[in-house]
This record gives sequence, structure tokens and C-alpha cells, in this order.
Amino acid sequence: MSRPSSAPPLAVVGDRLLTGLRDVTSDLAALDGSGYWAVVLPFAGGPVCARFEHVGPARPWRGRPWVGVDPASWRSSLDEAAFKAGVTAIRAAIGRGDVYQVNLTRVLAAPLPPGANVAALGAALADGNPAPFSAVVRIPSHGIHVASASPERFLERDGDRVWSSPIKGTAATRDAFLPKDRAENVMIVDLVRNDLGRVCEWGSIDVPALCAVEEHPGLAHLVSTVEGRLRPGLGWADAVAATFPPGSVTGAPKVAALEHIAALERADRQVYCGAVGWVDADRRCGSLNVAIRTFWFADGEIRFGTGGGITWDSDPDGEWEETELKARRLLRVAAGSEVPPLTATDHTGAR
Repeated sequence: MSRPSSAPPLAVVGDRLLTGLRDVTSDLAALDGSGYWAVVLPFAGGPVCARFEHVGPARPWRGRPWVGVDPASWRSSLDEAAFKAGVTAIRAAIGRGDVYQVNLTRVLAAPLPPGANVAALGAALADGNPAPFSAVVRIPSHGIHVASASPERFLERDGDRVWSSPIKGTAATRDAFLPKDRAENVMIVDLVRNDLGRVCEWGSIDVPALCAVEEHPGLAHLVSTVEGRLRPGLGWADAVAATFPPGSVTGAPKVAALEHIAALERADRQVYCGAVGWVDADRRCGSLNVAIRTFWFADGEIRFGTGGGITWDSDPDGEWEETELKARRLLRVAAGSEVPPLTATDHTGAR
């Protein structure tokens, strides 16, 4: 079984390079203390908050290039038939009134290349699939090897102001959205409003952007923003407790959606659909992404997740193709070769 590189801990979060690991804790209250932190919140499992001694501007990667993954070696936790059956099951649950929307995902896995270094993968992602909330966190002592090319903000904070920008609705081009894409987005905006309302001052919740179109490499998204003002005395631990896991990767109502996810998905999401980012405790600010378009190393494998929100208007064939669309460019980058233009017939081949 291949093992990842044993290089020292580091994080590249936002536009900062963090080195010189000081300490690691699972206590989110530490983020309201002091220091500069890299934060990894798995979808299920304990938080990893790593405080670093040295903080400087991110710089171009100077190490060996990413080794590459054989494109034919990927396998999927749900094959096409199983994924489509899951979509059909969720639509039946919606028809019964059990739930309004469920985010159904699958995890792709391949053998980890010998000597794989997640920082090199992060550099390859920065070149081949730049993203506004990208992050790399490498803490070998705690089994953390994560490279995220996330386009989505989970939770950002500046003093008492907090905001989230859920993505729901994905299309190959900005003109190809369906009515169900907007319906998905509006449902999750309502959920995020309610989540933030649990920790924000009464009357402070606002939606400054609703279903704005954002273009990213190879696809387009509908993105909304919900913001509010934290109540006095509340901090990161309270905000995360109220809003995690992110509504855009669960569904609505959140508790019911999570029950369907547990019943239908065959692989633990682990880091995928959690959150990765940074916190500057001294300045009372920070930014956490939604850990989508994210690779991680575990048990001798490199893993990657892809999925989408299922509503009553969802078509099983279309939902499967959306998971392929979200994955194909990232898997090209992981192959370690130059990313060519996308074509309408190009598929990941992951099964």
C-alpha cells in the first residue's frame, strides 16, 4: 500500500502559506483565542484546528511536480445504476412529503501513487482548476492530506459579521440552467437563513445576492449570499454548531436529508462536503469553504467526491451527468497531464 510523502506540516489557505506547526486541537473555541489557524472540518468526525507559527504569502510550488493518477484506476462508491436508483428513491421520498431536497453524492477512489505529495497536487489544481476557496492542508501526524479546489464559501467572518454563499444549480454553460436549479438554490437559501438566524441578532439576516450566475472552469453555478451579525458573546464554535454541515451539501430539511444520505450513500464522505479554510483569531476573521472539488488521501488511496442536489424535478440521467461534469476536469488535473478543452462527449469513466 502506497503511503503519502512524509514532508512536514503546512497549509496554503487563502493567499497565505502557513508553516511551523505549533499545536493541533479539536476545540473550535480555540479559534476565538490567538494565532493563525488552518481548519479542517470533516463531514462526519472531529474538527482539526492547526495553529502555525509562520504566516507568509503563498508562493509558487518549488517541489517535484504532482505524480499523477492513472485515469483508468478510479472506481465509484455508487455506479451509474445505483446512483440513478438513489435519485429515484429520493424523488419518491419527496412525493411522500418526507423531505424537499437531498444532496446525493458518490466517492471516487484510486490507488495512491508512490510518494504522493498533496502540496504538489494542490499546485496542479491551482494551475489546472483555479478556485476562489482553494486550500491545501498537510498534517501527517493527524492523517490530514487535503487539496481543495472549492468554488464555494461555507462560512466567512469579519468581526461580528458572518456570511455564507451556497451554490445550488450547476450547468455546462451560463445559459443552460433549468427551473429546478433555481428551485434548489432558493430552498437552500431558506435553510441557511434559518441556520444563521440561530446565532445572529434578530433582524440582521439579509440576502444581498440571490441566484447570481458564476462561471468556473468547465461549468457555471447559481450562487446566493446570506449574511447576518453574530449575537454578543458568540464565536466560531457557536456559528459552526448552528450551520454545519453546510446546507448546500445536505438538503432540506437538514435532519431528514441527512437520514436519507446515510441510507443511500455507500461510502463515508470523510473530508468531502465538510469545510476547509483559515482563521486569524487575533483579527477575528476567517473563511471556511465547502469541501467540494476536493481530493484527500486515506488508507493508501486518493479520493474525490462528486454529487448534486435532488429535487422532485430531478431526472436520474441528468443528475448522473451532473456528477460527471463536476468531476471530469478535476480528474484530468489529477492525472498529471495538461488539461485540454472540454468536449460534450467527454466522460470521467469512473465507475
